[in-house]
Amino acid sequence: MELQAQKREAGKTSRGQGSLPGIVYNREMNVPVSVDMKAFDKVFRSQGTSSIIDLMIDGQNQEVLVKAVQMDKRRRVPQHVDFYAVMANQTVEVNVPITLIGTAEGVRDGGVLDVQKRDVLISILPRLIPQHIDVDVSSLKIGDSLHVRDLRSILAAEAEIVDDEDITLLAVVPPRAEEPVEAVAAPTSAEPEVITKGKKDEEGEE
Repeated sequence: MELQAQKREAGKTSRGQGSLPGIVYNREMNVPVSVDMKAFDKVFRSQGTSSIIDLMIDGQNQEVLVKAVQMDKRRRVPQHVDFYAVMANQTVEVNVPITLIGTAEGVRDGGVLDVQKRDVLISILPRLIPQHIDVDVSSLKIGDSLHVRDLRSILAAEAEIVDDEDITLLAVVPPRAEEPVEAVAAPTSAEPEVITKGKKDEEGEE
C-alpha cells in the first residue's frame, strides 16, 4: 500500500494543516519526513506494523515498516511516527498477529479459551512477511494449550522465531466452579409470641 511523504528539516515538527512528522531510518539512513495525518491513519489501519508500506518520499519509493507511533494521550491522535526502511536482502524482526480459526472442542464442552498472547516476533525477509498467522484451535480439548514452538509447522521455513518458544499462546481451561450460595434463614424472634385473652375478651365470646 502506498503513502506519500515529504522530506522536512530536522527539528521542525510541521504538525500544522494535518501533517504528521516522522523519521525514516535504518543502519544507513535517517531521514526526517512528514505525511498526511488522514492518509497515514487509513494506511496504518490497513497495514498495521507487520506489512510493508510503499513510502513515496518526494516521488522516490522506499519500502518501510511502521515501528512506533507516539500518541497524544489526551486527544488520542498520532504525534510522531517511526518508519523502518527495509532492505530486500536483509531480514527484519516483526510482530505478526495471530488469527484463531474455529471453535475449540473444549469450549463446546463448556471450557473457556484463555488467550495469553496475540502475536509472535519473527525474523524474516521483507517480501516473505505474513500479514497474519492462522492457527486452527478446533481440535483443542479442555486442558490443552498451544505454545510459541507450535507455530514452527505453520510458519514459512525461512522464518525464524525470536520469541521464547516456551511462551504459552493460549489454553482451554475448565469453567470456573460456581460457589454454592448458602440459604439465609428467615429471622426469628428471640421469644415465641404468647397470645393471651383478657377477661373482657372471654366474656365477649360467650
